[in-house]
Amino acid sequence: MAKALSAIFSPFHLPVVGLVILFLFSYLSFLPLGVKIYILLMVYTFTILLPTAMIRLYRRYQGWTRIQLGVKERRVVPYVISIMCYLTCYYLLTINHASHFIGSIVMASLIIQVVCAIINLWWKISTHSAAIGGVTGALVAFAMIFNFNPVWWICLLLLLAGMVGTSRIILKQHTLEQVVAGYLVGIVCAFLSVVYV
Repeated sequence: MAKALSAIFSPFHLPVVGLVILFLFSYLSFLPLGVKIYILLMVYTFTILLPTAMIRLYRRYQGWTRIQLGVKERRVVPYVISIMCYLTCYYLLTINHASHFIGSIVMASLIIQVVCAIINLWWKISTHSAAIGGVTGALVAFAMIFNFNPVWWICLLLLLAGMVGTSRIILKQHTLEQVVAGYLVGIVCAFLSVVYV
């Protein structure tokens, strides 16, 4: 169960999930279906497909298991790979004149990755928790912008965050402190990205 939760709530999946939510519950639902699919495919390619494939190739080249790749010192190259992919995605969205809110989700994910990569130089932090924290922070920011009550959504996200964090601890990938720190980093980075970037 812990492995399944870690796989389902991978940090790479959350930008696409955020966009789907925007496309369903905001004024962006009025975009033509072809535009939504184009944007989702672009974001999927650069935030899930390419980083996952490149990190898997790197791991196999090194002869490491997934758990061995989780060692703090070995996470630098995967961070660089994902940051470069997210930067490329944001650049492509910008030159295609995507809505500010679409870009803000990718930018929030990018900033979370950069902050986690910097922290990781000294101390291992949970990017899974940072990602679900990012969804929480973005939700609060969008609730302020679009003026809706997010209480039930926040309750759901808190439950999911607890499950994801617990799964990372059960899998011995992180400590409680690393999970909590990741969640707080995600909330702050995403909130500030959506509101101010």
